Amino acid sequence: QTQMKSRVEDALNRHKNGYNCCQSVVCTYADLLGMDEKTAFRVSEAFGLGIAKRYEMCGSVCGMMMLAGLENSDGELKNPKTKQSTFTLGHDMCRVFEEWNSSCECNVLRGSDGVTDRIRSCRGCVADCARIVEYMLFPNTFEPYKPRDPKE
Repeated sequence: QTQMKSRVEDALNRHKNGYNCCQSVVCTYADLLGMDEKTAFRVSEAFGLGIAKRYEMCGSVCGMMMLAGLENSDGELKNPKTKQSTFTLGHDMCRVFEEWNSSCECNVLRGSDGVTDRIRSCRGCVADCARIVEYMLFPNTFEPYKPRDPKE
């Protein structure tokens, strides 16, 4: 089976072209999970800058959680059986992000001013979350991502 080209660069290009961090992650993979890009864009809009500019949970990480739900949930409104497994999947995805970056909190990642004491750029967070999505939600679907910029 042929693997698809990694979409990490697509997520980075969306971010460069005005999508917020959450939108960049969600919109890059939504089509694979049954959601059109415009709906994905709209539903993820308020999650930028650590959820509505509150600098709390990283918007890119929020995007991963949305995708984890789209991938794993059985959608059973009356008797969902996947809630705990979706929580576990999301928890595991966050754990990988934290292993790479020490935190999932926007204010910790971006530091006091987004420059001097920054742990990870917003674009770096987008790349990391896209890589985790490809590896954990779509195993063996994508070719491994090879960053053009060694800082990513």
